[in-house]
Amino acid sequence: MDWNEEMRDIRRDLGKLRPAIADVSVAFGDLAGAATAPGALDTKTKELIALAIGVATRCEDCIGFHVKAAIMAGATREDVSEAIGMCVYMGGGPSLMYGAKALAAFDQFTAPK
Repeated sequence: MDWNEEMRDIRRDLGKLRPAIADVSVAFGDLAGAATAPGALDTKTKELIALAIGVATRCEDCIGFHVKAAIMAGATREDVSEAIGMCVYMGGGPSLMYGAKALAAFDQFTAPK
């Protein structure tokens, strides 16, 4: 999977959906901003939690978004790997498979260009 291409595609698709559900889109954006704002947990930790939930629920697009956001928040490959380890512990084989996708996304997003 080409994660950069996948993210372009989902952003394009979301760009078409947002006007159709404008009020919901704005509210979801506000919710995302509030949920990821630093508090007792920093933004990096919150993005690693979101990534773990994406892995556990088998949401490939969520994985892509939250891997990128975790990187932007300062997450390292080791941080992402440990979060994936917790997913495998809690979710077994399916989390292992989607965890592999998450680490592949991290590697693609951080590869030298």
